[in-house]
Amino acid sequence: MNDSLIIDSFLEMMSAERGAAANTLAAYANDLENFSAFLHSSGTSIIHVETDELRQWLIGLESDGTSASTQARKLSALRQMFRFLFSEGLRSDDPSGPIDSPKTNRSLPIVMSEADVDNLLLAAQEAVNAATTVSARLRASRLHALLELLYATGLRVSELVSLPVSATRKDARFLLVTGKGNKERIVPFGDKAKQAVAAYLVARQAALKPKGSNASDRLFPSSGSLGHLTRQHFARDLKALAGSAGLPARQISPHVLRHAFASHLLQNGADLRSVQQLLGHADISTTQIYTHVLEERLQQLVETAHPLAQMVR
Repeated sequence: MNDSLIIDSFLEMMSAERGAAANTLAAYANDLENFSAFLHSSGTSIIHVETDELRQWLIGLESDGTSASTQARKLSALRQMFRFLFSEGLRSDDPSGPIDSPKTNRSLPIVMSEADVDNLLLAAQEAVNAATTVSARLRASRLHALLELLYATGLRVSELVSLPVSATRKDARFLLVTGKGNKERIVPFGDKAKQAVAAYLVARQAALKPKGSNASDRLFPSSGSLGHLTRQHFARDLKALAGSAGLPARQISPHVLRHAFASHLLQNGADLRSVQQLLGHADISTTQIYTHVLEERLQQLVETAHPLAQMVR
């Protein structure tokens, strides 16, 4: 089997058996194809590569300035592929086994303050109020609905932009979300998000009427190949809005709002396990990146509520 066929077979397995998301498959494909190109230049292949050659590949990544976290991600993709080849009897060993993953210092997420989020949402509402045409009102209402939903639920941006209309029916108190690995979870959302979505749907219907078009079954439809608004389009609109609200646009993204959702819940008393479920993290270790928020809150609690702390004052 040549490298291309091996990579295709591995990706097919990841999709069919493990339910890997499209973005995950695309990342794996890119990493594995780049690795295959490196092997080809060295005169070997995925079937025949040895551990020492893997180490040389990692050394090359480091020399090129690739971050430790990116190296670790690429190595993880290779490990999974080699395990697949071993299970299929295509290799009798796993050359990645003796290699340690690059050590990464996990940076803390950028977190917006509650005041900054309020300012962003206010700017979005003001843009709706200021819209003077049907198309401008549709765009502004869509962005407002996206932001209210994102901050209310902490969805991944891919989950948010691909929501069906049925997910936000009038009597719904929860969203049924299909996340990574096609796993479903239930996420509550509040009245402000419902009101923003309802206003957006009114604007969307008004924009459709002159064309006589049928409404899409997607909440945020697009004429593109995906059938819904892209993550990149949403991110561009968000950065433009952040700039108009006087916020640092380079530091604002849909993922930063997801971080804000999680951090603000923890700051206001939520427990880590509940936040894990709401975010759709398979492993609580992923959610533990937010433990600095819990530590700050617990420190503040001790300083304000412990009798000895009060006596020192």
